Amino acid sequence: MKHFLLLTLLCLASNSLLAQQLKSPNQKFQMKFSLQSDGTPIYSLNYKDKVVIKPSKLGLELKNDSKSLLNDFTVIDSAKSTFDENWKPVWGEVASIRDHYNELAVTLNQKGTDRQLVIRFRLFDEGLGFRYEFPLQKNLTYFIIKEEKSQFAMNGDHTAFWIPGDYDTQEYDYTTSKLSEIRGLTKKATTENVSQQSFSPTGVQTALMMKTADGLFINLHEAALINYSCMHLNLDDKNMVFESWLTPDAKGDKGYMQAPCQSPWRTIMASDDATEILASKMILNLNDPCKIEDTSWIKPMKYVGVWWEMITGKSTWAYTDEYPTVQLGLTDYAKAKPNGKHGANTANVKKYIDFAAANGFSAVLVEGWNEGWEDWFGQSKDYVFDFVTPYPDFDVKGIQEYAKSKGIKIIMHHETSGSTRNYERHMDKAYRFMKDNGYDAVKSGYVGPILPRGENHYNQWLVNHYQFAIEKAADYKIMVNAHEAIRPTGICRTYPNLIGNESARGTEYQAFGGSKPNHVTILPFTRLIGGPMDYTPGIFEMNISKINPENNSHLNSTLANQLGLYVTMYSPLQMAADLPENYERFPDAFQFIKDVAVDWSESKYLEADPGEFITVARKAKGTEDWFIGNVNGEKSRTSSITLDFLKKGKNYQATIYADAKEAHYKTNPQAYIIRKIKVDSKSKLAQYTAPGGGYAISIIELK
Repeated sequence: MKHFLLLTLLCLASNSLLAQQLKSPNQKFQMKFSLQSDGTPIYSLNYKDKVVIKPSKLGLELKNDSKSLLNDFTVIDSAKSTFDENWKPVWGEVASIRDHYNELAVTLNQKGTDRQLVIRFRLFDEGLGFRYEFPLQKNLTYFIIKEEKSQFAMNGDHTAFWIPGDYDTQEYDYTTSKLSEIRGLTKKATTENVSQQSFSPTGVQTALMMKTADGLFINLHEAALINYSCMHLNLDDKNMVFESWLTPDAKGDKGYMQAPCQSPWRTIMASDDATEILASKMILNLNDPCKIEDTSWIKPMKYVGVWWEMITGKSTWAYTDEYPTVQLGLTDYAKAKPNGKHGANTANVKKYIDFAAANGFSAVLVEGWNEGWEDWFGQSKDYVFDFVTPYPDFDVKGIQEYAKSKGIKIIMHHETSGSTRNYERHMDKAYRFMKDNGYDAVKSGYVGPILPRGENHYNQWLVNHYQFAIEKAADYKIMVNAHEAIRPTGICRTYPNLIGNESARGTEYQAFGGSKPNHVTILPFTRLIGGPMDYTPGIFEMNISKINPENNSHLNSTLANQLGLYVTMYSPLQMAADLPENYERFPDAFQFIKDVAVDWSESKYLEADPGEFITVARKAKGTEDWFIGNVNGEKSRTSSITLDFLKKGKNYQATIYADAKEAHYKTNPQAYIIRKIKVDSKSKLAQYTAPGGGYAISIIELK
């Protein structure tokens, strides 16, 4: 008996020696790592002595392998280090970012296989990042991931702000519910989309935002998604444990790997103040520094475009209604009868150029200019576009010269219809065409099922395609705004020519039946955690039937809310998305869109609660001017803020664009008031916000 007790104590002592702790620089976070008795790696995370992640398993299941990377590990080395530096983004919410963390790298060796696996942890003041690293070694060279088994064990039935797990789309409205309610709500939350593939009744997408009963905010996401499949989360709703769930390829495999290599970072942020989640730069800091030596050609911009008129159904992308099917190079569009509704015609584009020039915008986006839109979607068509051949009514050279004479750039549009092989086939030619014709930026699209058939939007093969497009564009000094692509994971730090993404439910859905009024109070906590979104705000006419009598959609937002989005929905690429004639109806409100900046030196998150409200103040780069934006959820409230971020001893004029008392997103969305007041760093403001409402403020220093 004594011998047994002694052996037990020795085993416990041995395991305790393997347990390691890591604290964040500010000491608020504590991470613990250890091995279970069977050699399974586990970790846990606390914030201010509150449990964020309960003990959770780590590892990977391999395909066609006698032993997966799940257990039987021993620790053969561990190393701690500290890193602290400041770096300057090419564009961003702030002019300088601090990258400060404590690191623990644990090297494991697996019994029976003699394989090594490194698990690297970085603990920031905002939270934890960890990844798997596979060193160069003789017993692990090429391998196939069947599934990653990273767990995130929750400490309760938290409130979550979620969209269903899906291999092909993120374009869902957010559902707010308890974790235990996800299973019963998933079917209703999975609304129809042109390409979608759910995988589990408890599957959700990242970034996932949660709120605990005792007021802790938790965010789960990933960073630096390179040569790997996108991670979803699958919930064991009996035990409240999330487990990673990678996107498969056409064969069902989830990653083809060659050592040395590594996974993306898995990220966990937590705070008792929601504004700290919004302000975090942890995702960017987990990405590599900028790899583009000369970034002088990457310029934030505001733009208008031939887009909303097609989204609402007033105009079309297609040139003719005569041809039920077309073949590029064979179909003779010169003989086609125009449908009279084609939006991307020379005269119409020139009107947008004139409007942009008159109102201080940098660029005009033109969609539907190129041949092929008559049967572009739904036919699994490989050779769908060539990206260089215009319709007969679109004068490429004439428009280029006209835009140049007005100081306006044209933004190219490359819709791929999901045919990624076709896009790669034409990419060099298409980018050369852009440079030859003065285009510095491209909006790419991936609508519909992916070709090759059976591939998904978010698997490893497609992740590599999106990255290839970004890097190829950088070779041509072209900025990329990718729609329907993978949701961002901070890659824009490494390749800042990735100036925008959609990758979520954007404003277009307001013309497809509408989005929830609180949608924009959740997106900054979820989709925008990994990078900026081309949300295309600025709609002033909410009754879509006034644009197209056949479309009865209603935009669930007040006009003041639309103005607030230019500050709350950060992007270096911001569109004034409505028709020029609707801005001309409200020139006083349109002034804010003309004035607001797109590049910032400072950002202050003043108040926030996911699903309820967000208020942000940002300082325009190179000036002393500040802009404030607020968006509100479904209940009216009074927003109370203090302007203590203003320079002390200076006086400013604040122009406030706000909801009128009678404003309501559904019944009276265009009711707004504008007032001017003098403010300084001691000023406090209390501002009413309507249901689905908000406000915007420009604060200009008085000379």
